[in-house]
Amino acid sequence: MSQTHTKRKKRRAVAIACIALGAILLLVGSYTVYLYIKADSAIQKMAAPERPSPAPSGTTDIAGGSPEAGAPGTEPPGARKSLTFLLAGIDSRAGSGGTLNTDVLMLATLNTETHTASLLSIPRDLQLKPKTLKSHKANYYYAYFYNQDKETAIANTKAFYSELFDFPIDYMALINFDGLRQLVDAVGGITVDVDMDMKYRDTADGTDIDLKKGVQKLSGKQTLDFVRYRKSNEGTQESSDIARNGRQQQVLTQIVDKLASFKGMTQWGNVLDIMGNNVKTDVPEDELRSWIMNFQQMKPARTTMIPLETRWENPYIVVKEDTLRQALERLRSEAGLPKDDRLQLADVVGVDSSADDSSLE
Repeated sequence: MSQTHTKRKKRRAVAIACIALGAILLLVGSYTVYLYIKADSAIQKMAAPERPSPAPSGTTDIAGGSPEAGAPGTEPPGARKSLTFLLAGIDSRAGSGGTLNTDVLMLATLNTETHTASLLSIPRDLQLKPKTLKSHKANYYYAYFYNQDKETAIANTKAFYSELFDFPIDYMALINFDGLRQLVDAVGGITVDVDMDMKYRDTADGTDIDLKKGVQKLSGKQTLDFVRYRKSNEGTQESSDIARNGRQQQVLTQIVDKLASFKGMTQWGNVLDIMGNNVKTDVPEDELRSWIMNFQQMKPARTTMIPLETRWENPYIVVKEDTLRQALERLRSEAGLPKDDRLQLADVVGVDSSADDSSLE
């Protein structure tokens, strides 16, 4: 074989390799562009194009008070070392009644300096007593504001809880329960410690809960059953709101850990679709995009679950005033806010004044 022929074969091989590499780079580049377009589409569905303001129709003082101008804690997000959130979950499945009641409600802080977070679950049946609205369970108020004006529902709900607890909330995020099911399946399921046997059936909305006690990996459907379980018609023990809140916090932590393990945009494709279709928030697009692209850096290294002591007093849950005050102070401290001695909790929530702790939930 001549030297010229050998060189020609080598050049052909190099050319073929370059073409193949170019094709691969083109495909990878095209897919990356596709993912970023998908991310933008999802973010535009989730995020607020601009920060909304509460509606002017008598809702600016909906809880019976408002922060003073320039008061500590009223500065914009980014001026403090922490971000504060109101997280809510609604059940809009067929057969659920379409009430838009918030079955999950949490106050949360994220300290961007220490990479720590705190979660306080507000029981869905907690009695709230705002001065300018009727007393209802905590799960009622988002639906109320949505029915008044769906465009300002998130802004008004956030303002309501900020003023009620004198706790400035930067952002609110709302997730559809079916989105939770899809999200858990998208991350490959989660491993949790199921605290009791759970059985409940309801043919009206298709609920069929059947879980055994113990550590196990749950699918999306099973996870939704796990966080929703309250009562049984199949002979298993009923659950308290405190236990439900603990499950919700456990699931949220597991999902965040799973998402943080994603190594690149390719794994975010399906997740972004699910979030875009099932999550609504008032976080501006640019900020939300930055959080998603830097999720591993945003994820807290430690998450603290703050417990509450409550009691069932039909038809409401009432709370131990001291434990709620301590919980709110822990959140304020995490958020870098000064101690608040002005808030009279007994004026805005149903408090348990009994001395007998044996019947606490």
